[in-house]
Amino acid sequence: RIYGRAAIEGEDPGLFAYPFYTVFVVWPFVHVDYSWASAAWMVLLEFCLVGALFLLLDIFRWRPSPMMLGGLIVFTLIFNFSARGLILGQPGHLVYFLEVFTLWAFYRRYDTVAAIALALSTIKPQMGFLIVPFLLLWALRIKRWRFIGAFAITFGVMMVASFLLQPNWFGEWFYQLGLYPTYTEIGSPTWVVGNWLWLGIDPISGKWRVIGGYGDIITFALNALFVVVMLWGWYTVLLRNHTERFWWVVMWTLLTTHMIAPRTATPHYVVFFIAIIFYFSYMVRHYRRGAQLVVLSIVLLTVLPWLHFLLTVEGEFEHPSVYVPLPFIMAALLWWTRRLWWDRAVIEEQVT
Repeated sequence: RIYGRAAIEGEDPGLFAYPFYTVFVVWPFVHVDYSWASAAWMVLLEFCLVGALFLLLDIFRWRPSPMMLGGLIVFTLIFNFSARGLILGQPGHLVYFLEVFTLWAFYRRYDTVAAIALALSTIKPQMGFLIVPFLLLWALRIKRWRFIGAFAITFGVMMVASFLLQPNWFGEWFYQLGLYPTYTEIGSPTWVVGNWLWLGIDPISGKWRVIGGYGDIITFALNALFVVVMLWGWYTVLLRNHTERFWWVVMWTLLTTHMIAPRTATPHYVVFFIAIIFYFSYMVRHYRRGAQLVVLSIVLLTVLPWLHFLLTVEGEFEHPSVYVPLPFIMAALLWWTRRLWWDRAVIEEQVT
């Protein structure tokens, strides 16, 4: 009853569409005044964004100048999808940090803490339902048993604790997940593209909805394309032992996650910082005016998404087209520069 009463038709019912063990993460904020809790949560998310940036700089072995570092930190916080996530209190920023921390700790061979972070990242399953199994399969492939064991123990403890505190939570959670699409109208980026010709605003509810068309067929075809490429990447890394492709496959797996999930949110796009920092580091190392290119890229990536959002926003809701540009541009970049990732990829010893 977040409204002080039962939600009426047309209002967000505020269903708890998270696994029960998420309560262990938010528990410190529960008994604090809402304004203080909101402020503390926002600060935590800011630390997550900046912390993930520093981890990525270490992963890609980039030591930017103090001025460049300051610009990267500011960009990280005011980037449209970062800033809106901070304003909305998006737990996705925390999950993004946990995923980046997992990758960093894994390559540093801190297997136990990497596995704990990966298990905690499942508080928002729609952000990790592909990367979690890939990393576990990779750990199995290279015999990192401590990583697998620590993940199993951590995840098992969270699940057991959840059932002890709320025995029926799993069924109730799935029930609420089933209701989720009934009040969240916009789907994945592929859904937006597939249904573009048939999207419109319901004059009664004021929400975006699809009116007829062949969107499901187009969406399925697009989803299949991304999944096939991802599975091919998994095959080359896990079975053909092309370890130099690990980081590219990680990034494509994360891209596919947010392309095909039945429901996503644009603040989840902070995961694309992984690729953005990779490309920035490459520019600085390989182009004479690389630093200037990075600055120009930061300006464009800051201004254009905000302009897109502000010029298209409809009442309370962002326009469906906001979901499309970044992931599809990232898909094109990842595909056309795949050999750059493979040839210049963080060396094999980091992931084996």
